[in-house]
Amino acid sequence: MRRSTYLALAAAGLALFLGLWELLPRLGLVNRTLLPPPSDIPAAFAAELRAGYWQVAVVDSFRHYLYGLTLGTGLGVALGVAAALAPRFEAATAWVVRLLRPIPGLAWVPFAIIWFGISEQAATFIIVVGVLWINFFASYAAVRAVDRDLLEVADAFGHRRWLPKLVKIVLPAAAAGILGGVRTGLGQGWMSVVAAELFGIPGLGSRMMQASSLLATETVVVYMITIAVLYGLTDSLFGLLRDRVLAWQR
Repeated sequence: MRRSTYLALAAAGLALFLGLWELLPRLGLVNRTLLPPPSDIPAAFAAELRAGYWQVAVVDSFRHYLYGLTLGTGLGVALGVAAALAPRFEAATAWVVRLLRPIPGLAWVPFAIIWFGISEQAATFIIVVGVLWINFFASYAAVRAVDRDLLEVADAFGHRRWLPKLVKIVLPAAAAGILGGVRTGLGQGWMSVVAAELFGIPGLGSRMMQASSLLATETVVVYMITIAVLYGLTDSLFGLLRDRVLAWQR
């Protein structure tokens, strides 16, 4: 399929979706309060901008996101690489990982509030939990998939110490898989941001809850779209960064 055809079909599909969304409340098929039409969204967005709520919420959430994403990604990658390279470490942590991995981030919210209160640290903790396991398993799988012949060649040329081998052989060979996990974590991080803030921590999630309590559903949609746009921007920027980092593989 040609790119122009693809774009035309995508635009038509979006237009059809928005048209149906607009018609449902206008024809009375759905209560306008429960599902505001798209035409109500620009005015709600303008009102949030004028009041300054949108700017403050975006800054607060982006700060939580960056803190949690950085810590969760760093820990996940480090632990995943360590488990893949060190059989004893993997064995010692195997059942801990199996115990903690299935627990969703939302289940940690009560402990986050007890430990940190309604604070930025609590939001960061929830985001770390949401991002960590994605990066852990992606890094583990990427390192385990490294061709063992490369490691034997490194040994043959005298690179027997673990740090040179890690930096010169393992990480470059596993970079694509590790960065794939990081990219997946970008989206999970935004979902975790909303979950963390729904309980009163200032940010996009908190503002959504405030608006929903007043049945201002058009304002809720404004923040839903904001999250989608922020994710799209971070994902696109990371995609460009990843392509530059991996350019040597082409």
